[in-house]
Amino acid sequence: MHRAAFYSKLIFESGAMKIGELAKATGTQTETIRYYERVQLLPTAKRTESNYRVYDGSHVERLAFIRHCRSLDMTLDEIRVLLHFKDAPGENCGAVDALLQAHIGHVVSRIRELQALEVELRSLQEQCSPGHLAGDCGILGGLATAARQHNHMPSTKLGGGHTPGAHSEIGPGTRQAAKSKR
Repeated sequence: MHRAAFYSKLIFESGAMKIGELAKATGTQTETIRYYERVQLLPTAKRTESNYRVYDGSHVERLAFIRHCRSLDMTLDEIRVLLHFKDAPGENCGAVDALLQAHIGHVVSRIRELQALEVELRSLQEQCSPGHLAGDCGILGGLATAARQHNHMPSTKLGGGHTPGAHSEIGPGTRQAAKSKR
């Protein structure tokens, strides 16, 4: 019997469990469970007289749903929307379809970015000549040249340790924009 199925059966039979048992049942770190409670993806657990959190089968099911969505690379905001509709089965699910369509677009875009990354890495690898000294390494030379071309050199301005493009607001397509500047 699969670990989660075993623990789920145990929980349904006993009716309650502590956070460590929920963590084992779902393969989730206890800190992650606490975080999901704080951001209200997971309902706050009841407390015992000694202030221990007590979870039940509904927590196992909801956490399994969240973890599966995360395995599909969905953001917590996307999961929050999906949970809203899961909790309101009488509502129209058009927004769920739209969310999934947008997520598929994100995945398609990410695949293109990863394919471009593969091309760039293979191009670097083609510069390799095994048996040379590191000072003559084509890969290291190619990386150094690309770092200068992509402006990844440290800045001398205040806050110069900041890596350009480190934030998501830069957005997809940055690699293409950088290539078109060459």
